Amino acid sequence: MEPTGFRREVASWLAANLTGEFARLRGLGGPGREHEEFDLRLAWERHLAAAGWTGLGWPTEHGGRGLSLDDQVAFHEEYAASGAPARVNHIGEQLLGPTLIAFGTPEQQARFLPKILAVDELWCQGYSEPGAGSDLAAVSTSAVLRDGEWIINGQKIWTSLAHVADWCFVLARTEPGSQRHHGLSYLLVPLRQDGVTIRPIQQLTGTSEFNEVFFDNARTPAGHVVGTPGDGWKIAMATLGFERGVSTLAQQIGFRRELDDITTEAKRTGTYDDPLLRADLTRARIGLRVLRAHALRTLGRPAGPEVAVGKLLWAQWHRGLGELAMRARGARSLTSSTGELDDWQRLYLFTRADTIYGGSDEIERNIIAERVLGLPREARP
Repeated sequence: MEPTGFRREVASWLAANLTGEFARLRGLGGPGREHEEFDLRLAWERHLAAAGWTGLGWPTEHGGRGLSLDDQVAFHEEYAASGAPARVNHIGEQLLGPTLIAFGTPEQQARFLPKILAVDELWCQGYSEPGAGSDLAAVSTSAVLRDGEWIINGQKIWTSLAHVADWCFVLARTEPGSQRHHGLSYLLVPLRQDGVTIRPIQQLTGTSEFNEVFFDNARTPAGHVVGTPGDGWKIAMATLGFERGVSTLAQQIGFRRELDDITTEAKRTGTYDDPLLRADLTRARIGLRVLRAHALRTLGRPAGPEVAVGKLLWAQWHRGLGELAMRARGARSLTSSTGELDDWQRLYLFTRADTIYGGSDEIERNIIAERVLGLPREARP
């Protein structure tokens, strides 16, 4: 298929700009590797912003470019194909920005959207808690309105990139005595204050992109609640819907590159001669086509329970890819000549988490069974 003019424009700009010091960013960052050249990746992201490559799908009245879904897909695919580094502003641009456009007040939009577009402020997501991970409705972090401010107390966990973020959107219980989905509010909370403590969590990979975040009488202005107080569950679910948008297609380009590299490694080590491994590599390539077909089929639709299918598909696929990487390397996968993990070992270890974060497989299956297939609800305590 002949590339569109816009696709050629994207590819040309990336080729011309991933040069100089930015050239060494190719292939860096992403899950399990967010520590790689973070400061330079932040500079790259601001370089993108200055050239108008952020907020591509945002409406023009909010500073975006209002591009079509086709053009957004083209950008993300060309970006991934170029080897450009993983984005550091994904949570702000792809999650919070669309949420504020849909539900924020004009004051909130004017305050936060320009800084997200310019990559002047970084965001993280304050959802999961020690007792409310997959069961997000069990949130217990509380916030009370006092003298024009929300006073927040509680703990969040597995908060991606909180240690480098300036702000966090926090799901908190603002109606004392409320339960489950009721009485929750969606608050915008500054992290650089005395009432916030951030503690990185060391992972199996030796890196620490996840964090614990403690709120001890942390404060944020009364006007920093998105939507109506008590309406936080609806806002939080909308954010999760935005999370699974066009950027998932770029994720799949990265998956394909990993699969190609694993196939090359298998040929180098001789494990490719194993017919069972060759068959599984072929199945993985077919599975990747299924991921793309599903993503394209659901792109642009209002977020619904069917998005659980996409998460279930890619998480299972990518975890399997980590296992294929170990098989492709053979006995070498069990050792390290430097004392540090190589890329394949890190991939294997980190993909253990793919079926947990962003909605565990068990929860996703329940959603599909109950809300898509109409099966009886699972018994709950």
